[in-house]
Amino acid sequence: MLRVLQVVDGIGWGGTKEQTYLITRELSLRGFQVHMALSFQYELMREKLRDFGVKFHLFENHNKLSRFNPANYYRLWRVLKEGFDIVIANSPHALDFVRIAISFLRKKPKIIAYKRTGKSSNFLSKTFKYAVADRIVVVDKTTFERLKEENFFPERLVYIPSGLDLERFKPLGSEKALQKRKELGIEPSKRVFINVANWNPEHKGQPLLIEAFSRLGCVDCLLILVGLETDRYALEYAKRYGLEGRLIGLGFREDVPELLNMADYFVFSSYFEGIAGAVLQAMACQKVVISTLAGGIRDYLVDGENGLAVQVGDLEGLTQKMSRALSLSEEEYRKISTKALQTASQYSIKSTVDKYVELFKELLDIS
Repeated sequence: MLRVLQVVDGIGWGGTKEQTYLITRELSLRGFQVHMALSFQYELMREKLRDFGVKFHLFENHNKLSRFNPANYYRLWRVLKEGFDIVIANSPHALDFVRIAISFLRKKPKIIAYKRTGKSSNFLSKTFKYAVADRIVVVDKTTFERLKEENFFPERLVYIPSGLDLERFKPLGSEKALQKRKELGIEPSKRVFINVANWNPEHKGQPLLIEAFSRLGCVDCLLILVGLETDRYALEYAKRYGLEGRLIGLGFREDVPELLNMADYFVFSSYFEGIAGAVLQAMACQKVVISTLAGGIRDYLVDGENGLAVQVGDLEGLTQKMSRALSLSEEEYRKISTKALQTASQYSIKSTVDKYVELFKELLDIS
């Protein structure tokens, strides 16, 4: 039986952690012996995978200086000594840990690393980090093609798009949407824009989004931010822009599918993305999406067909497309949202894991 080790650094939840969870779950359901090395403090991942037969190894004492703590590398080395066929480093920081720890192994496993966003790697990162990977998974076509052009280990690059849990992210019907609004104290008549992203202005562009929303001037509209620390920063920005009562931060939530179904529009202002799972999740819930064309979003979002597209960093364009969404007729809304659902249905996590299984076989020369 193939032994696979997923290496995860840090805590919290976002697109990377969501994909790691879904891939691990699906591999376990298919009979793979999946282990996970993660931080002592990361209880949420363990809780989510508790019933799927995953063996956990605690190696990282997580804090801001984790990468400078030799004990973290030593503990990971001891885990790796147990012997694995495939080791997957799920983030650049996870690859830092793996890169050092495997150098002390006699027999080295096959290493899979990721390039999840369109951000370029410097010479040192390429030479001393990604060089240890046997394969580098890229989750969007745009970045995949760019990395090949830049000669970033082109023979090791593999395009495998991220997948969605389509059993969880789907249209839930108007009754459940109204129920969620009632729970949150939102009137049925309000027009709700929602953004799902951990607070990270440099990457996710929430301040740009908030400014665009303020320029929209819709007194009957709400902007809801979902993700780590959005509850804290939404209050600050609401005061700054005079949006008290119209800008709401909910923080981290487990009920994202219900929140997406409750909203009218999903709006995304990101500067850097891979495939942007949050956008596809909203499309899978049959919502009209307004999004920048960051990273791999341009692979599937077609302006006016299955959503409304904006150039990265375009404040005026974002405001205009949000206004355009508000002016859609019922027929136009239904047409765009239906095509959005059709697009998202092509990104099943089951199809994604099929590609990983083929990659494992290739790396281990299994027919």
